[in-house]
Amino acid sequence: MKHITVYLDFISPYAYLAFEQLPVALMGHSYSVTYKPILFAALLKHHGQLGPAEIPSKRDWTYRQVLWQAHTHGLELQLPASHPFNPLALLRLAVACNARGEPNRYVCETIFRHVWHGGQEAADATRLEALTAQLAPARAAQDATVKAQLKAHTDEAIALGLFGVPSFVVDGKVFWGFDALPMLRAYLSGDPWFDSGWPAAASVAQGIRR
Repeated sequence: MKHITVYLDFISPYAYLAFEQLPVALMGHSYSVTYKPILFAALLKHHGQLGPAEIPSKRDWTYRQVLWQAHTHGLELQLPASHPFNPLALLRLAVACNARGEPNRYVCETIFRHVWHGGQEAADATRLEALTAQLAPARAAQDATVKAQLKAHTDEAIALGLFGVPSFVVDGKVFWGFDALPMLRAYLSGDPWFDSGWPAAASVAQGIRR
């Protein structure tokens, strides 16, 4: 049985779509999953990038595309009232719900739907208080151990070379994005393409931009 580690941030609509679709995409396969919340902004900073919602011309396209993707896959999605927002409170809440900082699927689902259902402010203090009461974490979200675990997850993601969310890591291979789910399924199915196609990418020399 393969084990998949999913690195996610609730701020990402693509992470939400992939989370919702993962059981359908991998139906029929035997696998286990560990969910690790990370701070997407830290990955962007590390790689010197802007997020999709921080680039004006890309922002509108991103929202339109995720709404279309949700529509075509039969998934509920309403854009939050404000985006991007500060996801730290939600990430820490998720981490606080598990002693190892690895929330289960119910916790992740509840937080994702808090953000991407209903069109409300994801970081609203009153809503966050109600969400915390619903999930009843064993530790306070502001606990030093919670903050340390979230940082450790994020540092681990950077060390693995991850650059975006969602990222699915299995057997040392990284599958990035909602649209990578068919590729991930093919790998779990033992598609022989991965014997030659996967390593082929490393053979391309770095070109020079002029």
